[in-house]
Amino acid sequence: MVVPVAKRYREAFHLLLEDPSRFARYLRRLLGPMRPDYRRRFRMSLRRWLLYHHKEIHHDQCHWMGVRALKNPLDAWVYQEILHEVQPDVVVEIGSNEGGSTLFLAHLLEIIGKGLVVSVDIDRSRFQASHDRIVTVTGDSSAEATIRQVADLCEGKRGLVIHDSNHNKEPVLRDLRTYERFVSVGSYLIVEDGILDLFRPGDGLGWFAEGPLAAVEQFVRERPDFRIDSTREKYVMTYNPRGFLRRVS
Repeated sequence: MVVPVAKRYREAFHLLLEDPSRFARYLRRLLGPMRPDYRRRFRMSLRRWLLYHHKEIHHDQCHWMGVRALKNPLDAWVYQEILHEVQPDVVVEIGSNEGGSTLFLAHLLEIIGKGLVVSVDIDRSRFQASHDRIVTVTGDSSAEATIRQVADLCEGKRGLVIHDSNHNKEPVLRDLRTYERFVSVGSYLIVEDGILDLFRPGDGLGWFAEGPLAAVEQFVRERPDFRIDSTREKYVMTYNPRGFLRRVS
């Protein structure tokens, strides 16, 4: 709980009258410099934090239950809030890599007590996740056979889709147009890694090609039944700018 400033001043004044030595300790704490190691960290800009996380943490030090998970943990927290609210029967994850995020989603559904994660990926050579709530569909996300398998698993069910596959605009847009059919009204189509479009090429995050954010902005122009839910970016440092698309009709 945050104590109002005026109340803090009153408490400090009474402390000065009642216990001057304790007040002196309080004053040293109040006016003393922050520890230099943490002062440097807390002066880091949001942009610098995102670059730091992507370069030094994201690829090697992010794991879920021992399986590498290439996620921003602030976004992962938002995912659990969305899953709790939406209560999906099926979460379609397009692009799973080693499966850390797949396992994370499966564990969330286990806590909720319902649902399956349908992991769609063309390559299973690195995939390590194993859970009763995970179903794998192996193949190109745009292939008819892959789409038919996903459709069978989603038929008649409340669905949510997360896109984390090829990050170039055209493949992303193609997948959004294809997989939006599996998103139920009130649920979400989450498009990851639009952060690539906000950074400069060569700085560690940005690149020259248009990416997921450009795909999202074209998709929502085409589909007014999907709205960008900016409230899901409440922690500011998201990898998915404008990427939380809620189906409204």
